[in-house]
Amino acid sequence: MILILKPNTDTNSDECRQLQAQLAGLPNIDTRIHQVHGAEQTLTEIYLIGNTQALDPDEMQQLPCVERVVRISEEYRILGRHQDDERSIDFEYNGIRFSQDTLHVFAGLCAVDTPEHVEIMVQALNRLGQQCTRMGAFKPRTSPYSFQGHGAKCLPWVFELAGKHGIRVIAMEVTHESHLDAIGQALEQSGHPTGVMLQIGTRNTQNFELLKYVGRQVEHPVLLKRGFGITLEESLNAAEYLASEGNSHVIFGLRGMKTNMGDPHRNFVDFSHVPVIKRLTRMPVCIDPSHSVGSRAHAPDRILDILHVTAQGIIAGANMVLADFHPAPDKALVDGPQALHMDELEYFLQDIDIARKAYLQRVTLAAAQHGG
Repeated sequence: MILILKPNTDTNSDECRQLQAQLAGLPNIDTRIHQVHGAEQTLTEIYLIGNTQALDPDEMQQLPCVERVVRISEEYRILGRHQDDERSIDFEYNGIRFSQDTLHVFAGLCAVDTPEHVEIMVQALNRLGQQCTRMGAFKPRTSPYSFQGHGAKCLPWVFELAGKHGIRVIAMEVTHESHLDAIGQALEQSGHPTGVMLQIGTRNTQNFELLKYVGRQVEHPVLLKRGFGITLEESLNAAEYLASEGNSHVIFGLRGMKTNMGDPHRNFVDFSHVPVIKRLTRMPVCIDPSHSVGSRAHAPDRILDILHVTAQGIIAGANMVLADFHPAPDKALVDGPQALHMDELEYFLQDIDIARKAYLQRVTLAAAQHGG
């Protein structure tokens, strides 16, 4: 059971303390408090864990500060979409709003290589009105002899260049607790010119200690990629690990499933699950067409497979796109063959705009069909 308190409730107020005292007296019930900080208000949610079936929702709604009571109807207590609860996760980070009705494109370098390439990338994004990018500093690789990323030493100039060209949020993978400290120190030393969305990659989706550590920090939002070789339910529970530790600003990423049934694509494209995630949970959904397709192949229509699957995800309601670009793909240190070229960036954004308009038209049509 979830108690949703009145907006902007002060948890240190006498009224809220009275509520907490009454909840503490409930037998076999534990409580956990989560706060959702929106652009205009803060919502406090109290999760009641234990034998809640014996509790009367009407009586609970009469308690001090309580505005609504929601019965938990899904396994994912915090991130799940429960019965009679239409809210999606909606948060603002560094001036950018994320929810199940927004769309942001994070085009950038899969792996940071040189300051020149970073500046070319962020400058082009700024020229086209974009405020988000992806930049890989810590790269988990299958082979121990492959390039593992420049690590912490590239962070200061990556952040400075991003801020110089108006980039508000950088999606950046972390694979170890120390990476969070390195990111925090580099942001502090450079004067916080930009923001970082922490990314948990597919290899770490079930690294539970890393999930707990990342979940305990609430400064940065988190992009969690679906794990390859595990079920969707297991991946959604990984996201719940983050939220259960305190950080519910989580975006769920679809990046294709590892199976030869997806051949000749790198992974089996799973973007049909965009509406499934939005139905089961309140999380915004990201698609990663670059790692799903893994090549620059195209059909006779001359539209790249990467653009086709991007459109498929967006027309299904995706809220974020993670895409690989590079100023010189033949010189890229990671995944060069799948990277889009800089002269394709504007075209890529225009194609996304077409798909987004089609999705919004479909939403309007569905509303009319069902009476608003």
